[in-house]
Amino acid sequence: MRLDGKTIGWGVTGSHCSYDEVIPQVERTLAAGARVIPVMSHTAVTTTTRFGSGENLAKLLAEITGNEPITSIVDAEPTGQQKTFDCFVIAPLTGNSLARFANAFTDSAVLMAAKGTLRNLRPVVLAVSTNDALGNNARNLSILLNTKNVYFVPFGQDNPEVKPNSCVAAFDLIPETIAAALEGRQLQPILIERARRPVR
Repeated sequence: MRLDGKTIGWGVTGSHCSYDEVIPQVERTLAAGARVIPVMSHTAVTTTTRFGSGENLAKLLAEITGNEPITSIVDAEPTGQQKTFDCFVIAPLTGNSLARFANAFTDSAVLMAAKGTLRNLRPVVLAVSTNDALGNNARNLSILLNTKNVYFVPFGQDNPEVKPNSCVAAFDLIPETIAAALEGRQLQPILIERARRPVR
């Protein structure tokens, strides 16, 4: 799998517990030959949690990719006009951003960049990480599963005994999902038995 010559936008939303699984996939995407431009939501860039600070995450993404993260709607908006991205990834994608994207709310840098990518009929790849994928957000998940040019990183329940509505993407399949999406196909199967992870 190679992504030579492709520019991948990488949206990061506020699923802080997933960052340690996502960062290695940014590195794998770069190793496959892609250029990666990070885009961060307000929550991702400004919040400090036990998993680290948004400021440090922004610095890390800049260091890894060689590109300063886009963090405002104003700066994200031209990416659609300029057809900046061959593909736009949102990883991790929170339930909040999933719901807003499904219902056409464009109120963050990440969602603006995703909207601009769809405007150009180019693929958007979603890697969910949400406690309510099979709860109230199931309706929004189904909308996006049926939206043209939207593709999902295969996902499954991450801890069904403790959090039966929670689903998380198999983040290690992000580069493969990007490659498939660029060919206009969904990596299969979408629904998988995911490796379990503890409540974090």
